[in-house]
Amino acid sequence: MSPVRVLLADDQTLVRAAFAMLVESAPDMEVVGQAGTGREALRLARQERPDLVVMDIRMPDLDGIEATRLIVADEELAGVRVLVLTTYDTDENIVEALRAGASGFLVKDTRPVELLDAIRTVAAGDSLLSPGPTARLITRFLRSPSAPTAGGPECLSDREREVLTLVARGLNNTEIADALGLSPLTAKTHVSRIMGKLGARDRAQLVIVAYESGMVTPGSM
Repeated sequence: MSPVRVLLADDQTLVRAAFAMLVESAPDMEVVGQAGTGREALRLARQERPDLVVMDIRMPDLDGIEATRLIVADEELAGVRVLVLTTYDTDENIVEALRAGASGFLVKDTRPVELLDAIRTVAAGDSLLSPGPTARLITRFLRSPSAPTAGGPECLSDREREVLTLVARGLNNTEIADALGLSPLTAKTHVSRIMGKLGARDRAQLVIVAYESGMVTPGSM
């Protein structure tokens, strides 16, 4: 299996170097580039076609939110996922990052093993990170007048609605399978079918649909 190809974008040289050492220590990952600005991150993403970009929000020249938006909108970079970094999980910019197309987020003071797990998770499109903070952030996100509109869950079967609810609560395919008495492959098939029906790009958008429709609320996490 090919290693996850990671592009690191952070304006602090020491932070990038530490992240690079950590990522390179994992046998299933490799660093394919390092960027100190958002514009450089965009250039290297187009040049290297990584599987995932670890993107700091606050960067000079072009901030991480706009760089994320441009990467996600670029048809030639289809399949490149973005994991955004923030100093605090209450950072309002996370809402904008989700709107821009980020597939997950992580706070900078997370443990090294959690960063590696997060990279694997987002690269695989398996789940949205940090379901607790995500609940708070999406609540604010849905109040925003510019939040995107998505197809509602009315077109889903009862089973698919159950699966969508569990996705929104942060469960991965294996956990969904265990909860519903399914095989992991069947759970994965359900998630893929739900994405197709709702026109969702990834699981992050499925979470937004679940909150927007009222299927899941922060108090139910």
